Amino acid sequence: MSAFLARLARALTHHWKRSLLAAIAVVVLLGIAAGAGGKAADDFKVPGAESQKAVDLFQKHQKSLAGADSTLVFTAKSGKISDPQNRQAVESALAEVRKLKGVAPKDGVADPFARGGQLSPDGTLAAVEVRYTTEPTDIEKKDGEALEKAARTAEKGGHVDVAMRGVVIDTAAQQDAPVGELVGVAIAIVLLTLLFRSGAAMGATLLGALLGVMVGQILLAALAKPLGLPEFATTIAIMLGLGAGIDYSLLIVSRYREQAANGDSVRDAAAKAAATAGSSVVAAGLIVMVAIAGLLVIGIPMIGKMGIGAAIGVAAVVVSALTVLPIFLGAFSRWLKPKKRSHVEASTAFASWGEKITARPWAAIAAGVVILLVFASPLLHMRLGQPDDGNQPAKNTQRVAYDQLTKAFGPGSNGPFLIAVDTPGGFAGNQAAVAKLQTAIAGDPGLIAKSVGARPSDDGKVAIIGATPTSAPQDEKTTKTLERLRDHVIPDATKGTPIAGKVYVGGNTAGFQDFSDKVSAGLPLFIAVVIGLSVLLLIAAFRSLWIPLVSAVFNLLSIGAAYGVVTAVFQDGIGASLIGADSGVPVVSFIPVMLFAILFGLSMDYNVFLLSRMHEAYNEGNGPRESVIIGLSRIAKVVLFAGLIMASVFLAFVTQDDVIGKMFGVGLGMAILIDVLIVRLLIAPAVVSLLGHKAWWLPKWMDRLIPNVSLEGHLVENVDPPGTPVGGPAPAPAASAAD
Repeated sequence: MSAFLARLARALTHHWKRSLLAAIAVVVLLGIAAGAGGKAADDFKVPGAESQKAVDLFQKHQKSLAGADSTLVFTAKSGKISDPQNRQAVESALAEVRKLKGVAPKDGVADPFARGGQLSPDGTLAAVEVRYTTEPTDIEKKDGEALEKAARTAEKGGHVDVAMRGVVIDTAAQQDAPVGELVGVAIAIVLLTLLFRSGAAMGATLLGALLGVMVGQILLAALAKPLGLPEFATTIAIMLGLGAGIDYSLLIVSRYREQAANGDSVRDAAAKAAATAGSSVVAAGLIVMVAIAGLLVIGIPMIGKMGIGAAIGVAAVVVSALTVLPIFLGAFSRWLKPKKRSHVEASTAFASWGEKITARPWAAIAAGVVILLVFASPLLHMRLGQPDDGNQPAKNTQRVAYDQLTKAFGPGSNGPFLIAVDTPGGFAGNQAAVAKLQTAIAGDPGLIAKSVGARPSDDGKVAIIGATPTSAPQDEKTTKTLERLRDHVIPDATKGTPIAGKVYVGGNTAGFQDFSDKVSAGLPLFIAVVIGLSVLLLIAAFRSLWIPLVSAVFNLLSIGAAYGVVTAVFQDGIGASLIGADSGVPVVSFIPVMLFAILFGLSMDYNVFLLSRMHEAYNEGNGPRESVIIGLSRIAKVVLFAGLIMASVFLAFVTQDDVIGKMFGVGLGMAILIDVLIVRLLIAPAVVSLLGHKAWWLPKWMDRLIPNVSLEGHLVENVDPPGTPVGGPAPAPAASAAD
């Protein structure tokens, strides 16, 4: 692999002009393919879940209950909402809402003033459910904006206030401006300039990464429909692509400048950089892709396809680092060579650091483990759930509506259960069984008795029972109520009746709980698959047994620390106000599994970068301790800056209003900082030093079984006289590499 990457880099650098034209042509062709593709409908199905069975029944018999929905809250500024002037404003606005595209024609907009309408006990507030025949995944931003515009016509007279929440409104509130991405790139520019002390090196690194991200987004657009990739996959791909892409380009450019300072020609420097740092990038990228694609084993289509989309984004930045970046090395070659050799020399500070760690390795490991355990300790009381509009910023219309509904009808009104009853032969022939079921449900202490009502579907084949919990959607009491209904109340009430086994508790709250349960069930297999494949890849790369196994153990500790930080910030509220978040927010059910996949892969990046230079020093004839010190002095500064850049890219996403985006940003950003500072620069050198020669040992039988992926690119030989410029003598037909 090293020899191939060296030949490729030489060719691209030597012929950078024609290579650049070819790269532009490829991007244009990919853009055309993306334009011919289409947007895939997001698949939020949870196969086999009870809430999914309820949705499927509604889809067949009462389509409006399977579509997108939102709630409008009208509040009188004075008097009652039913006063003539206020009522006229509300009814006029609802007439506009009924005209909107996708709103169900029959029961899409309820009349709050009719019998059974939602009027607050004090008469000052009216709540209206707006239901669409359009599925939630097909709702667009313009639909939400149209609903908001129509609803706010009630405010024209100045007598009524309007607040709103729900899927359609959330879509309208989506942030268009890529604030997080721009902030991350700005910080990366500053850090790269500080590291390289060269605008050209910073520019080449950033361009190589950004082009990789762009190609990844084009590929996702082209493959979205064929693969059914969810829209959120592009957001994850951007986050990972920016962070990983900058790191990969940074590693290669750093090695190129090091070789150029040693007197290598432009092509030889590019070849050596590709063969060494490029090989590490391939190994690291493969581990990231395997870890993220491992999400497929969870068994939820949305999560699995999100992993595939993110893996495509990472693959794009790896390919860009190996193909597009050498083109820029050739184009910017006259400015990339360091003005001072001291800019690329081994770091004396990190050499000293390595000496201290290797002198007392057990103390370094103990200190690192204690720090990781302190960070991970909040994990012991982490509570999974689904943040709701009660966690939105206080000024947002969703939060205002949530608080008003809670005050008027109780916290459970923000997440009612919607129960589907498959009635054999139709509703009419099963009224007695349905009535018995309704009575039993109304008697549950976790539900508001008067909220429980049954009615037939439009076609009369299904019974629909609504029930409002006494507690908020994210409250643990609501989960207990749901479990009680499913495990005891409903089975006991329907035993011996035609509807036994045909009652399904659905609604958003039940759906989120089923989602969480499905993720939890698939987690052990997922962890085993990701760790197993990653360890095998590391064994193949380093021909070592102990290094990959120890790396996996400490990766688990750093991931546990990341979980602890997320729990401390969002659930316990430590520092939550600094990022515009509330305290007491449960950790989103799919966050832990997504964080595990992403962090396990990315932390292996730094592991590969660090260990490859230690292994290189070891193969040069240095002893175990000396190889650790030399490896640290050569690469630790690059790893530190790479970690700071990636952490900055992730942490910049806390600028989003969405609490899920904030969780991803905090979890990924802090985890990278913890992993780089504690695991890679403190624990890992001590472990390698303690292992001694066994660090690079592999049993013979395993050596024969596992393919040899050589990372020994430093053995690639030069073919040009020192200092030969781009456009000089053509390179030799092939580069030699010793494995």
